[in-house]
Amino acid sequence: MKSLFVLLIGMLPVCLPAQNKPAYKEPFRPQFHFTPHHNWMNDPNGLVYHKGEYHLFYQYNPVGNTWGHMSWGHAVSSDLVHWQHLPLAIPEDDKNMIFSGSCVVDKNNTSGFRQKPGQTPLIAIYTAHIIPDKSKPDDYLQHQHIAYSLDDGRTWTKYEGNPVLDLNKKDFRDPKVFWHEPTKKWIMAIVLPHEHIVQFYSSSNLRSWAHLSDFGPAGDTSAIWECPDLLQVPLTGQAGKRKWVLINSQQYTMQYFVGEFNGIHFQNETPADTILRPDYGPDFYAAITYNNLPVDQDPVLLGWVNNWKYGASIPTSPWRSAQSLPRTLRLKKTGNIWTLLQEPVKALQGLRGGVVEWKNQLISGDLTFPAKGQVIELDAELIPAKDDICGVRLAVKGSQGLIIGYDAAKEQLYIDRSKSSNTYFNNEFAALLHSAARVPLEDGKLRLHLFLDKSIVEVFVNDGTTVLTVQLFPPSGADGIEFFSQKGGTRITTAKVWPMRSTWK
Repeated sequence: MKSLFVLLIGMLPVCLPAQNKPAYKEPFRPQFHFTPHHNWMNDPNGLVYHKGEYHLFYQYNPVGNTWGHMSWGHAVSSDLVHWQHLPLAIPEDDKNMIFSGSCVVDKNNTSGFRQKPGQTPLIAIYTAHIIPDKSKPDDYLQHQHIAYSLDDGRTWTKYEGNPVLDLNKKDFRDPKVFWHEPTKKWIMAIVLPHEHIVQFYSSSNLRSWAHLSDFGPAGDTSAIWECPDLLQVPLTGQAGKRKWVLINSQQYTMQYFVGEFNGIHFQNETPADTILRPDYGPDFYAAITYNNLPVDQDPVLLGWVNNWKYGASIPTSPWRSAQSLPRTLRLKKTGNIWTLLQEPVKALQGLRGGVVEWKNQLISGDLTFPAKGQVIELDAELIPAKDDICGVRLAVKGSQGLIIGYDAAKEQLYIDRSKSSNTYFNNEFAALLHSAARVPLEDGKLRLHLFLDKSIVEVFVNDGTTVLTVQLFPPSGADGIEFFSQKGGTRITTAKVWPMRSTWK
């Protein structure tokens, strides 16, 4: 939410017609990532589970394919994989654009919005972006507003007493709200972007808020902070144990801190000289987690697959932008560092077609895998030779292809999209063709679990200890898969590829 690319003047009617059923056959259209039927989308908002439905709200422009007229789009799913589009949830009005925020299930009616017995209010808490003079779009204010639904999220009413939190500041946004059981309070995490501060507030009724404490500056302060989230994450191998994780975005990337939260303060345990990122690719931003998940379900993270540097120029139509695959979260500790483990939700396995598999294959030079596709899942385990540069190429056609490589000497996993065909539609995109992250081998092995979905690749390395997300725009027919070893001697212990079915048929 974000760089104000171009403010489109003129406001929307309160009610908009439901979208037509999408065909989802266009070039570059992802088949199992969420995309709107048409028009611009950015941050996921209001992620909440309620009565068997995962709600996905998102920043949406109902009238165009670039940023503007920000409102909350809406979709629901029973499994986080198959989505049903719903009508626009919270539209902008003649005073406010509806920027990012969160949604909670007010089970105990603390807000007092319940009107009939049996109703459970859903409360959306969002930033109202206010431009008093439309001829001066940079002279704006940001306040926190709420809206409520009494019909399981299908219709929404803006609270007449808005704003519920107003510091009379220009940049003050992106509230993430959750219920803190030990203190019996609602907690809000929200950012002061230019100050690199996350503020914490509490409330008993979601209508009035009291300041608790501040966190920051810390970690990466190279760009403005946005989209905070604070949640408990289970520890792998330690049943019932959890740590608190604070996530935020820095304009073009993300970071997280691990520590403890006592209902007032967040105590960071990440070393001051360490920056931890949930994703090391260029195309993962504004990720937040679901509220109100069942008690036995691990946290689920969802992010925006795009980049503000070139997001308005990606060559897709009639839509722009996708949401990432939903990722479950756990934590593990190596030395004195807590690391997020991210895995794609298991429901994705239901989209698999017949598997093609290699076992115990020695690579020397390039080796073509006996399967093709631009909509695939790949799971491979490699034993890199000493000082080798090895890996896999996707969307291969002739000399074209996306390279996912491993430099054993540097202990570095990298993605190179310089030969992935359409890379010069935007100079900023052309300047971000290489991504990398340090990835030590585990017992001499490298595991790559990745998803190629037309124009998106998400790579989960070594059981999700490192993740990279990138966009690419390959031509039709660029569907080959090749493994490579520059020096020879790298061994594939196993490699499996599944074609993936579309969720939109």
